[in-house]
Amino acid sequence: MKIELIEKYFVLNDKKRLRFIELESLYLYWNERINVISRKDTDQLYERHVLHSLGIAKVAQFAAGSTVLDIGTGGGFPGIPLAVLFPDTEFVLTDSIGKKIKVVQSIADDLDLKNVRAEHIRSEQVNEGFDFAVSRAVTDLRKQWTWIRTKIRKKGKSSIPNGFLGLKGGDLAEEIKNSGLKVKPHALSEYYEEEFFDTKAVIHVPRKFN
Repeated sequence: MKIELIEKYFVLNDKKRLRFIELESLYLYWNERINVISRKDTDQLYERHVLHSLGIAKVAQFAAGSTVLDIGTGGGFPGIPLAVLFPDTEFVLTDSIGKKIKVVQSIADDLDLKNVRAEHIRSEQVNEGFDFAVSRAVTDLRKQWTWIRTKIRKKGKSSIPNGFLGLKGGDLAEEIKNSGLKVKPHALSEYYEEEFFDTKAVIHVPRKFN
């Protein structure tokens, strides 16, 4: 199952469906040249990267006109799949590794994602305001929040309060406790039935409460 795995959990129009299908050949092409995702994961691209990234969409529905910062995007996750799903939301994908950002921008261009901008910059150096920041397990929650909290607008119009949405794995209780933040974890096993998601979660840190 490839695109069928995405359609198992999301309703896609023809344009979104085609873009998700095209993702595979683009990532396989680039991964032979630059290791943008783990080579052992290429056969599980749709489950471990695309569907995992879209877990954020099970927690938040970004309103049209919203802006989202992807911290340490690496090979473009979660930003690229989210940009396909939310074409009316603007995404800025950042990473400190220039060669990965070149790949991400190339993939976005090949998919004709006008709502994606990839930048070779550390997220803490970005000088813009956003409705949300997203990431996949980049670093410690408290440290990450200090990087981005001032970049998050307090008022928003999406389905949940503006803030940080992070994809995390394992036991998060200690990390959340040590962060001192108001955090709401959402277990992905509540939305997906695949075993891979049994220990995965999306955490939401709302800006207005932190």
